[in-house]
Amino acid sequence: MGKGRLEAFSDGVIAILITIMVLELKVPEAGDVSDDLRHLAPVFFSYLLSFVYLGIYWTNHHHMLHLADRVTGGILWANLHLLFWLSLVPFTTHWLAERHFAAQPTAVYGLVFLFAGGAYQILQLRIIAAQGKGSRLRQAVGRDMKGKLSVGLYTVAVILAFVNVPVSIAIYVLVALMWLIPDTRIEKVLRG
Repeated sequence: MGKGRLEAFSDGVIAILITIMVLELKVPEAGDVSDDLRHLAPVFFSYLLSFVYLGIYWTNHHHMLHLADRVTGGILWANLHLLFWLSLVPFTTHWLAERHFAAQPTAVYGLVFLFAGGAYQILQLRIIAAQGKGSRLRQAVGRDMKGKLSVGLYTVAVILAFVNVPVSIAIYVLVALMWLIPDTRIEKVLRG
């Protein structure tokens, strides 16, 4: 199978997830504008953070697949594994916003991204394994310290959600900022 179908399917799923999230943004009922904005702040912030995360996964997934020579069954299943965890983002985003960043939804939000990060690493390893010793992706990611650091930070943030929610949310923002720019290691290999 060519990687074009895999890319198109993944692009479609991520586009649907973003659409589902934006449909959760409800217009406030007529009332005091300042009260409406105060009520919408957690909803908008959780949407913005999740939109950024989905964008990060989409751009880095796109870059990673550029280095894939072929698609195997293992790569297809690893990709579905990643998409499964990403498909939970609209639910956790809505729950986080509705509960105004309570500890439990904050922790579950982080767990979803922890497992998505792990699934992304599994997909990366499947692509590397399919390419063999001369894998361009292996050359690009090296020891993948950024990926490992992200998983560690998610773990800390999930635990901290039960102790200090603002610090937990700050860690989620920090991880997003780390990945906001597409992986330059891959771009360097793509340029040759």
